[in-house]
Amino acid sequence: METVELEPQVLANRLGVAFSLIFQKQPIECTITITALEAYFWLEPRAGDERILKTFRDGYGRIRAIAERKLLAHPAARLELTTADFLRP
Repeated sequence: METVELEPQVLANRLGVAFSLIFQKQPIECTITITALEAYFWLEPRAGDERILKTFRDGYGRIRAIAERKLLAHPAARLELTTADFLRP
């Protein structure tokens, strides 16, 4: 999978970060919830946009790997990653 060259953005409602991936030659709109970033990537509560995006970028390798696995299991045009996606079986 390739990454679309779009900058990740904090959603207007501040509930997540939007980013894109290419899956089977199609762009997929993805989001990861702020709750997941707080629970699994050490984002402090009520962080500002700069800190949210830094935390996202620092954890991007793991975030992308989880997104890719989820898309392989359940192809979709949109994908949301939540805390449940990061639980270890």
